[in-house]
Amino acid sequence: MEQAMRISAVFCITGWLAVYFSKGTWSLDMGRFSTGYGIGIFSFVVPIFIAEIAPKNLRFLPCIFLLVGLFFIPESPRWLAKMGLQKEFELALHKLRGRDADVSQESADIQASIDALQYLPKARIIDLFNRKYTSAVIIGVGLMVFQQFGGINGIGFYASETFVAAGFSSGKLGTIAYAIIQVPITVVGAILMDKLGRRPLLMISASGTFLGSFLAEASFFLKGQGLLLEWVPVLAVSGVLIYIASFSVGMGPVPWVIMSEIFPIHMKGLAGSLVVLVNWLGAWAVSYTFNFLMSWSSTGTFMLYAGFCALTVLFVVKIVPETKGKTLEQIQASINS
Repeated sequence: MEQAMRISAVFCITGWLAVYFSKGTWSLDMGRFSTGYGIGIFSFVVPIFIAEIAPKNLRFLPCIFLLVGLFFIPESPRWLAKMGLQKEFELALHKLRGRDADVSQESADIQASIDALQYLPKARIIDLFNRKYTSAVIIGVGLMVFQQFGGINGIGFYASETFVAAGFSSGKLGTIAYAIIQVPITVVGAILMDKLGRRPLLMISASGTFLGSFLAEASFFLKGQGLLLEWVPVLAVSGVLIYIASFSVGMGPVPWVIMSEIFPIHMKGLAGSLVVLVNWLGAWAVSYTFNFLMSWSSTGTFMLYAGFCALTVLFVVKIVPETKGKTLEQIQASINS
């Protein structure tokens, strides 16, 4: 995995250099392709790597330090165990948990899980539809569908245009506020994830994105009806900022963490690739259709997004399990049962 991250970093650097020095469409397209390929690898490998190396009570916090520590981290213990490198496996586990930490139980659980994999055939695409893995696939794909079709890329990419459409002379103020709140709120989400749990954070986040979409929808409805026009810009900015803050605290990071936890190690590559594909296809679809939808109906656009956000809450309540405080083996056993 460490090697995969290094390779993806090379693709990203090469891609941005190609974009920077581009003098024609061909080099620009190749640069964007290379960057997209690198980011695609990162978006899949990094959450899984974090899930595999982190203790069960701190599974998301290490990503804050991942960038700096990339050149000093050991290989994933689970991967080493899978490769039969027993000595390296134990050394890596002790390095991650502490030299004097008792890792005997965790080591035994990981080894038992790896041993069970030896009797399983190589994963195939058709295996994704196997009853044994259906629940995990539905959870992973479903979370990514609701993450994207709640409208994040449309609202995020076109925030300034949305503010102008709502009646602001310029969208700069709202865009600056957007940037100011996103980073600290994301850090808050990383801290709360292992305190509140995944499910409560997802439900709170999705409820917040619903409220934000509803407020933006109300602002455009009032503007269309010529009512309370002095409140239209305020509702639009409040709606978008509430949406972004709510998304950043939960619906942004949590689906990636859950995706990295729910799939057995022999299915991670195949199932994770499917989940990432769905995510990026959804991101493209939402960002591509946003302007068309806004031209059709600004009120209807945010009503549509609010509907997806409401469905997200129901999906989490009915389908998504709590993974807080559980090892990867415990999570996958509970899903399979």
